[in-house]
Amino acid sequence: MGVVEELARARQTYERGDWVAAFQAWSDVEPGALDAADQTRVAYTAYLLGRREDCQAALQRAFKAHVDAGDPAAAARAALWLAMVHTRAGELSVGGGWAARAQGLLAAAGDVVERGYLSYLQMHRHIEKHEWPQALACAQETTAVGRRFGDADLTALGLSAQGRLTLMSGSVPQGLALFDEAMTAVASGEVSPVWAGDIYCLMIEGCQEVSDFRRATEWTDALALWCDHQPGLVPWTGQCAVHRGQIMALRGAWAEALEELGLALQRYVSADAMQASGLALAERGDVLRLQGQYAAADAAYTEAGTYGFEPQPGLALLWLAQGRQEVAHAAVVRLLAETEGPVPRARLLPAAVQVLLAVGEVERAVECATELTAIARDFGCAAVTAESQDAQGLIRLAMGDAAGALPHLRAARGAWTQLGCPYRAARSQGQLGRCLADLGDAESATRELRGALSTLTGLGAVPDAESVRRLLAPAQLPGGLTEREAQVLRLLASGRSNAQIAAELVLSHKTVARHLSNIYTKLDVTTRTAAAAYAFDHDLA
Repeated sequence: MGVVEELARARQTYERGDWVAAFQAWSDVEPGALDAADQTRVAYTAYLLGRREDCQAALQRAFKAHVDAGDPAAAARAALWLAMVHTRAGELSVGGGWAARAQGLLAAAGDVVERGYLSYLQMHRHIEKHEWPQALACAQETTAVGRRFGDADLTALGLSAQGRLTLMSGSVPQGLALFDEAMTAVASGEVSPVWAGDIYCLMIEGCQEVSDFRRATEWTDALALWCDHQPGLVPWTGQCAVHRGQIMALRGAWAEALEELGLALQRYVSADAMQASGLALAERGDVLRLQGQYAAADAAYTEAGTYGFEPQPGLALLWLAQGRQEVAHAAVVRLLAETEGPVPRARLLPAAVQVLLAVGEVERAVECATELTAIARDFGCAAVTAESQDAQGLIRLAMGDAAGALPHLRAARGAWTQLGCPYRAARSQGQLGRCLADLGDAESATRELRGALSTLTGLGAVPDAESVRRLLAPAQLPGGLTEREAQVLRLLASGRSNAQIAAELVLSHKTVARHLSNIYTKLDVTTRTAAAAYAFDHDLA
């Protein structure tokens, strides 16, 4: 086969998107027969196959060819790609050098589309320095240049970047609208494969940050399908696996989620993706924690930390489940103090409410729940709204207002059910059963608790299932005492004051006084000393 035929075959396989065959075809052509455009095609093919060194070598050849041809704009684009590839590999100094070279080439190039790609690269520099207004300005410039030159790749990149930065500022509906506009171009095939994967993942990660599970699921399915249609694709397969694992965990398919997250971790580690490896491990830790595999969860969280990823608030919830309330509380207080912005706080606040209630800081828990409710109203995302309803219900239940907790917990259970999140729906249902029991509606409470227990047992949520089981089959207590009254009596017998009992059981002072009045009546005693004596005589202390 002659050189002309070999070139034609290589270009055809490249256009067809068969990356493995294309790379082999390019390798069969004599290097000297490849022009600058072909070298760029070789680079893109190598990039999609994860062959970083081959990609860099081809880009350098393309850069030199463009310089020799006196085309500074095209040379700048090759330099910008080299900057991106080196930077993603952690070679920041080399990447910075190529970025500076591109900027120099564009200084006298006039108004060319490559200026948009330079703005996109500069945006990432601003993001690294937490210079958010400057980063947003660069994203807007990227979009504007893309629109002006009719460059679909650049326009979609700019829109997706604007969407992510807008989300981070708390303007969630506006950010999601920008994402949808960018994804329209990707879904219609207007965006080239070398950028489509980035935009997919940016969209999915943004949706997960604001708990828009519907969008995250839709685009995760789309990304998986897209990856499956790209033979030999490497760069986004790890993200695809971790996104699938996250969705599986939400849907209650925990064994499958752990398998997907394990695959993602293997791919991330082999690619030296430190932060992403930490994310995959933290997600594994969350699933293992819910299963009650506390030692394995702790190991996953610890390993996530070695990759520079802080596995919070999952780690604080693990400590809480292990009975290490003081440690969990200290972590949550620190996280509340240092976490800024509505998006990261929306992910923190539900866990903070749980921990604060567990240590008796009801007032601070109320503040967190109120903030979460305001964020949910601004975001307009169903899952954040469900989280806020759960938080409000837990607080009212802790304060002894079971009737006030009911509508919030019903709303939360309905929302989680509609979102297809069985674990969260069952947890809300279990709390709903507690409310009904406190209100004296034993039959309805039993129905709700049995429903929650069935779901939690089926999921393998061992700790939560055991908690519900205890509510369904409380131990026989003397004197007609309820489980809560027995808890109050035990603490009274240990010498605690009403205030201390309220703090330990996360109850209001008024609720503790009501419980004590009921205890005195049932035991036919009139003093704390007599009640304590009864507790010791009946093995309650």
